[in-house]
Amino acid sequence: MGGGVIFSGRNYFCHVTTPNLPAMLTAMGDIDDVLELRWNRYADELATALRNVYGDKTDALVERVRAIVTKTLESRPADLRRIDEARLLRPDWLQQPGMTGYVCYTDRFAGTLNGILGHLDYLRDLGVTYLHLMPLLQPREGANDGGYAVADYRSIRSDLGTIDDLADVAKGLRERGISLVVDLVLNHVAKEHEWARRARAGEQKYRDYFMIYPDRTVPDQYEQTLPEVFPDFAPGNFTWDEELSGWVWTTFNDYQWDVNWANPDVFCEYLEIICNLANHGVEVLRLDAIAFIWKQMGTDCQNEPPVHELAEALRAAVRIAAPAVVFKAEAIVGPRDLIAYFGQGRHYGKLSDLAYHNSLMAQLWSALASRDVTLLRYALERFPAKPPTATWGTYVRCHDDIGWAVDDRDAAAVGINGAEHRRFLSDFYSGEFPKSFARGLVFQANPATGDRRISGTLASLAGLETALESKDREAIDLAVGRINMLHAVICGFGGVPLIYMGDELAMLNDYHYGDDPAHAEDNRWVHRPVMDWDAVAALAENPDSAQARVNAWLRHVLDVRRATPQLHAGYESRILDVGDHRVLAIRRDHPIGPMYQLYNLSEHRVSIPMGLLRTPYGSSAKELLDDVTWDLGPADFSLDPYQVRWFVAAEGQEE
Repeated sequence: MGGGVIFSGRNYFCHVTTPNLPAMLTAMGDIDDVLELRWNRYADELATALRNVYGDKTDALVERVRAIVTKTLESRPADLRRIDEARLLRPDWLQQPGMTGYVCYTDRFAGTLNGILGHLDYLRDLGVTYLHLMPLLQPREGANDGGYAVADYRSIRSDLGTIDDLADVAKGLRERGISLVVDLVLNHVAKEHEWARRARAGEQKYRDYFMIYPDRTVPDQYEQTLPEVFPDFAPGNFTWDEELSGWVWTTFNDYQWDVNWANPDVFCEYLEIICNLANHGVEVLRLDAIAFIWKQMGTDCQNEPPVHELAEALRAAVRIAAPAVVFKAEAIVGPRDLIAYFGQGRHYGKLSDLAYHNSLMAQLWSALASRDVTLLRYALERFPAKPPTATWGTYVRCHDDIGWAVDDRDAAAVGINGAEHRRFLSDFYSGEFPKSFARGLVFQANPATGDRRISGTLASLAGLETALESKDREAIDLAVGRINMLHAVICGFGGVPLIYMGDELAMLNDYHYGDDPAHAEDNRWVHRPVMDWDAVAALAENPDSAQARVNAWLRHVLDVRRATPQLHAGYESRILDVGDHRVLAIRRDHPIGPMYQLYNLSEHRVSIPMGLLRTPYGSSAKELLDDVTWDLGPADFSLDPYQVRWFVAAEGQEE
């Protein structure tokens, strides 16, 4: 027995063992034929994008790219080539309503990569089809920005395992229908990376991999328009290096050297890195800090047009070498800039396949604190539409802090002062605001702008930590309601809901992060606790606990979601005004009929006119989460505190 074949099940592709896979692959055509077909499809996209960046260097660069993708395809394992073909036949695999993401640090979830293998069934049973293992690639020793200062893209953190262990994990995941997601930092490398070491040694080839200046003349010109990412502990954007005898560009930290994407050698280096990860079983690459990779004097050096050209070129090349692999843009930028990472104009639908919906996340927390969805509704109503082939990553929180992405223009349009509202949100979620239910920590306060970001787990920010300390049953119920409601929104909005490790167990802030000297100066580790496997084991023993209720609800919502065609990510969500500022209402249109979702973002019971549902559904509708058919005759109906309702047409009434 050998190899494998992909079949469709639970709305995603699974792996089963089959005999004589090489013969099956021969029937698909030999590698030369496959290469030529894919090259003919994507070569024009590749060449056009590269020419818009590299000009007269393009022809030679295209030949280098062809050599890289040819080598990748020739060495690509047979089972991965089979997945390539399956994904080409079902290009919307990532958009299926059964796609559910889980995000974790390997060491905090399972200790090592081999440890992951012992918890694969847990992930499968939870409903996970997409596992994002936070930074795996070898970082520098000491401070490393949570693993995002990569010293070697071709090896794994030594305490986690080896690159072969990664391939084993990827295989185990594939066998359970789960796609492996890995971070790829595009903007910078650790100053200990081989490229940086060779640049310090005086090799001109590698000095050209970076932006190095002999004095402050050019850096000072750039600094006039550059923001500071970490003003507290890494002010400015350039660092003097004695061995280089120059100022090197360092957007994030002094040990993270920005690479020079204007150099075609850098493009080829990263393409080879991507192809190597793809052939080890990585199916989704999170393109970290992609917004920063192109530098242009007189701008903030974010979201510049060449960024999108480079993303299109990388994607076109990977579509040739490993079409099962997709890109996720880590672009935490404003709505108008974010949509560009899916592709606009000539790039439409040709860049990232997946992007974080940071605005939805920030606006949810804003509405939860204010008990008012007006700003959320206004902001999302005006959100540009994404290509139907693209997918949102929807989330309540992630490994990072929460920045209050509230646009001053949106705030003003609904009668709110943007700066004051951001200040209110920081006060509320740090627990400083009177009667706040939240427990969070202020991260990166910027006295110049007044901005303060927030760290904290979902459960602690939603009030469970405070409620459990008070032993107030009503407060506990309300906190559980908030957590469950937020999870329902990210599951119902459309896209891939991303569950951060421990949120399915309502894990609280870990205030012991400061005991580790490597974490003591970064309070984001308060919301990166070690996985509580004892709590997992105790779920069945205490089904009435807050943890068990949160876990059971999330599993239930994911089960319902999986069976709901309206939640295919190719369809858009529309935000509705139902006449009550406490209620988030979403409509999703689908050929089989619309879906209406209602969320109460307050601790008060609210009343909704039944006419909202009678118009699309007539006399009755199916409520999915309770699995009951509603009589739509009464004048109105109520939503309890933080209650969620999902409606579709009753059987026999579909459009």
